[in-house]
Amino acid sequence: MQAQLPHLMVKAARKRFGGLEALQGVSFEVKQGEVMGLVGDNGAGKSTLMKIIAGAEICDSGQFFLNGNEIFISNPQDAVAQGIRIVYQDLALCENLDVAANLFLGQEPVLGGWAKLLPRFMKPLDTLAMEYQAQEAIQRLKVRTLQSVRSQVGGLSGGQRQAIAIARAVGADSTVVLLDEPTAALGVAQTQEVLEIIRQLRETGHAVVYISHNLRDVFEVCDRITVLHQGANVAIYDVDQVAPEEIVSAMTRGMNAEDS
Repeated sequence: MQAQLPHLMVKAARKRFGGLEALQGVSFEVKQGEVMGLVGDNGAGKSTLMKIIAGAEICDSGQFFLNGNEIFISNPQDAVAQGIRIVYQDLALCENLDVAANLFLGQEPVLGGWAKLLPRFMKPLDTLAMEYQAQEAIQRLKVRTLQSVRSQVGGLSGGQRQAIAIARAVGADSTVVLLDEPTAALGVAQTQEVLEIIRQLRETGHAVVYISHNLRDVFEVCDRITVLHQGANVAIYDVDQVAPEEIVSAMTRGMNAEDS
């Protein structure tokens, strides 16, 4: 049987900030229906790699491929147009708005009919459509703890807020979701809630990249793990064929498990 090709592939990405070479020809891949862990010590280049994929930074050199076709990413709009979405640690949610409003922030559906005659900024929002589509998005990810999409975000738990941010990322035509430390500062129950949502993303066929310092969570939810060390590739490991100790060794010493 033919091996599945990567959905997203980065080849030989380089990025320099002044005298610091943050990425030294890093290559990276993730398949559809796969959760790829991205790990490394502080300064390994994880965040820089994610930012260039999301268009928040421009790499000095390197290539991007989606389903084998070369694509070009020079800003966040390019990434979104290619179906690539990122959820940063700060989540960028509006606490004074409800769940539905946050899911459609900046892309709110408007009423048709007579309202078509009005300029876009004057058209009334289609709040019923927002509520219905928001409920669908939450149910698709099987977020069971959220009682209503009309709940104000400011009153929700950390796990519920992560769920909303992830739902917003997959609400459009996204196929790649980048998650930056989604379980940081969460309790045990909330962490499990977020990990379950990540598993659901696998089931919906998304290519998921999961950055985390928590190896227990990485081993629980990821299929493979890519290790970076000081801006360079170390290795890619299958989760069921590597021990946490080997990952730690690779992260801290930049050594492939076979060389340690």
